[in-house]
Amino acid sequence: MPVRRLLATVLVAAATVPLAATPAAAHGAPTDPISRAAACGPEGRYAASSACRAAIQAGAAVREWDNVRVAAINGRDRERIPDGELCSGGLSAYRGLDLPRTDWPSTELTTGAKFTFRYRTTIEHRGTFRLYVSTPDYDPRKKLTWADLESRPFLTLKDPPVRAGAYQLAGRLPAGRSGRHLIYTIWQNSNTQDTYYSCSDVVFRAGTDTATPSKVAATKSAATAPRTAASAPATTESAVAAAADPGVPVAAVTDLGGRWPVLAGAAAVLVLALLIGAGRRRRSAAAPVGRQCEVRNHRAGRRRIW
Repeated sequence: MPVRRLLATVLVAAATVPLAATPAAAHGAPTDPISRAAACGPEGRYAASSACRAAIQAGAAVREWDNVRVAAINGRDRERIPDGELCSGGLSAYRGLDLPRTDWPSTELTTGAKFTFRYRTTIEHRGTFRLYVSTPDYDPRKKLTWADLESRPFLTLKDPPVRAGAYQLAGRLPAGRSGRHLIYTIWQNSNTQDTYYSCSDVVFRAGTDTATPSKVAATKSAATAPRTAASAPATTESAVAAAADPGVPVAAVTDLGGRWPVLAGAAAVLVLALLIGAGRRRRSAAAPVGRQCEVRNHRAGRRRIW
């Protein structure tokens, strides 16, 4: 096999095999009730709202609305995610989602009713969902803290079914709430190290104990969930700057994960190829006519003449 073809084969193998062995990361976010990231995403229909514009201006990489994830939390959410940064998961690339506002796109719900939550998934994975509701004295004009949430989830489900591209979380809405509140969703993957965090703004109304379809307080329900938009252009320059913020990296933007060995291996193979090529050129270069060769004739004991 020619040397060039051999080197090309080695380069292709080094660049593709490790990537194929790297497990895919999970992605998703609640779309009913609509989460802040999904509402403000490129296909979330509410990017033009005042709250979403303010979030993007403050720094919210909503083009990756399904990627508010942190690795290696292992259930220590209250230890690792700081107060005031719950909606962003402590990621500086999503800090605009932590803005305390009373005009976030919200979903109208009936308190105490049966309800099926929809958690849009762009990459399916196994894991456990825990949903928390804000306390009765929750104030949306202040940044969300752990003390603003009930200590126990009102709904916990492991590996719920996926239908129409979304996890279906059947349960019952918390009772004893009225007015504007927040539902905080934690999705801890069991076959990856990732944990996802989402804030869904809701408005509770009184009603009978029946299953009631939700209504998004803006125009339409988020049943038409946004698709992943990782390849879409950033909404604003501030969103791009936020995604590149080195303070607290967002996983998909800055975490190369298992790709470092791929890059290092490819670089090493490339350097080796250059060295081999340079050696072949030196050996094949013709010596000047009439010049003595530095290699002695081991039989005659004299230098060769080219």
